[in-house]
Amino acid sequence: MEFIRNLWNANTPLFMLVAGLVVVTPFIIYYVRKALKEHPKGLIPAALSNMGERFGYYIMNAVLSLFICSKFGVSDTAAGIMFAVFYFLIYVLSLPGGIIADRTQNYKKTIISGIIVMAVGYCILSIPVFSGHGFSWVMLLTMFALIMIACGNGLFKGNLQAVVGQLYDDFEAEEAKKGPEALAKAREKRDTGFQIFYVFINIGGVIAPFIAPIIRNWWLGVHGMTYNSQLPKLCHNYVAGTMQGNDQQILDNLTQGVADQMTFCNDYLTVFNTGVHFAFIASVLAMLISLTIFLCTQKGLPNPVKKVATTSNDTNEGNLSREEREALAKDIKQRMAGLYAVLGVCVFFWFSFHQNGESLAFFARDFVNTSSIPPEIMQCINPFFVIILTPIIMWMFAVLARKGKEISTPKKIAFGMGIAACAYLFLMLLCSSLGYDKPSVFLDNPEADSLKIGPWALIVTYFFLTVAELFISPLGLSFVSKIAPKHIQGICQGLWLSATAIGNLLILLGPVLYNKMPKLWMCWLVFLIICVIAMAIMFGMLKWLEKITAEKK
Repeated sequence: MEFIRNLWNANTPLFMLVAGLVVVTPFIIYYVRKALKEHPKGLIPAALSNMGERFGYYIMNAVLSLFICSKFGVSDTAAGIMFAVFYFLIYVLSLPGGIIADRTQNYKKTIISGIIVMAVGYCILSIPVFSGHGFSWVMLLTMFALIMIACGNGLFKGNLQAVVGQLYDDFEAEEAKKGPEALAKAREKRDTGFQIFYVFINIGGVIAPFIAPIIRNWWLGVHGMTYNSQLPKLCHNYVAGTMQGNDQQILDNLTQGVADQMTFCNDYLTVFNTGVHFAFIASVLAMLISLTIFLCTQKGLPNPVKKVATTSNDTNEGNLSREEREALAKDIKQRMAGLYAVLGVCVFFWFSFHQNGESLAFFARDFVNTSSIPPEIMQCINPFFVIILTPIIMWMFAVLARKGKEISTPKKIAFGMGIAACAYLFLMLLCSSLGYDKPSVFLDNPEADSLKIGPWALIVTYFFLTVAELFISPLGLSFVSKIAPKHIQGICQGLWLSATAIGNLLILLGPVLYNKMPKLWMCWLVFLIICVIAMAIMFGMLKWLEKITAEKK
């Protein structure tokens, strides 16, 4: 038994990865069979290409904020700002990426260019260069690499989704030749197809967070060192001469038998971060796999057809009376007002949801027992739940629809905000009952390790957040398509991405709240209040939004 326990402790990330793959494999087979049987042939190649890109992205994303702290010794707040700006650029740059593809009318070359640009960014990140503590040319190089990745993602992300959309446009056009009934069935496949596409994104997200911890811990082991989540910060403080409180005592306990702590700290930081740099090589390989899949299958993928602007005669607008034109203009204004209202609410969802890379990542590092499970691996819980829960959520909605109790899209979004609130209510009650102070006070306690909570707390939190995501993210896209005027569909989808980008930029407030609030539960209370207010606003607008959506139908 002792041998098995030691083997588990030394290889926990690897064992968890294998167990996760065993669990999700039946679901992957289910989605593949469903896609091959009922959907356009190009869906699986496009989804696999996207999965490869997302796999490389999530390797980096799972460790980014913690890596910035461990490499440069900056504060959580500074790392949070860099992470938030990067996350903002990831989404907002999809707008110019879409414009480039639309104007050149060469979506495939734009997608290929995006993969190559991202691969260059990951190559730069994989170079283990160091220049000491704080701001330096190496940090500028890191920021440049992140900008490259964001630009490449902007060329890739939205345009591949446009290609998938064109797959279903062509599919529906073919089925329309068989009659109205066949066309109606074909149109029902689009939402399911995008759900399958979304699941493949998260398959990469399940596997990727394990890569960096496995490679980093292996590299530490090669040099006779072991992983400890607190050591990078302590080593930076020791080297910079900024030790505070009980930092020295904690470092002494962790480095018993070490003759020269200065040498040890410098060596540990170099080895620790070099291991993470090597993990980014896996991101480069993932980009090359994605590129290979796309190049081999691009002939079977369509190019989105440029929508030609309609004239007044095409829409019969010239035959409308003045009153009818005014009514039409009023209807469009109402739809846009409804769209802006929902986008405003969803900004706060993304602000709360994407704390998984900010305050929740720091919470995993500081308050969760990570002796056997590194905090970065917690990032896999959300995509794991997406894969498992998506068919359940889809089945639940289908059952309600068959019983005549279909839930409207605005109401689903409102429920989603309430479910997100439950995640932070749980964290608030948990941290309050345990009496957790803010991180700096908690970690200053020599007994902090014994007071840490198990990983189950994050599993429960991510369960609630994932259910909320499935109520909001894909259904938000559906709402945009329902409510958007036909002549500005592209702009409205761009607005959705921009709202997501704004929410991602606001996540930089997470580390500030996390580190400044005197009690940890107060930080989660802020997110709880934001989610509840957003839910209340959605329910307050519900009848109006349902009326607009019904009229659009």
